Amino acid sequence: MEQLTIRMPKEHLLQIVQIAEKMGLKKSDITRLAIKHFIEGQGYNDGETPFDKARSLIGVAESGISDLGQNHRKYLINKIKATR
Repeated sequence: MEQLTIRMPKEHLLQIVQIAEKMGLKKSDITRLAIKHFIEGQGYNDGETPFDKARSLIGVAESGISDLGQNHRKYLINKIKATR
């Protein structure tokens, strides 16, 4: 494991200390968890593309309208008009 030294506002450090005490962990554990969470939220977790992440959702919903992709605007406008 590599070492990283960071500088931060005192209030952030105090919050990390409080969280660490509450959870029974070390400050470094809390910091590692926070950095890991941030990195995963940026999409750098394992090289997956946006398509890979959405692959299981593609084709899940069936509208029954065969030309919905080409004429979605027309169907949306008609739907809005029908609710008025």
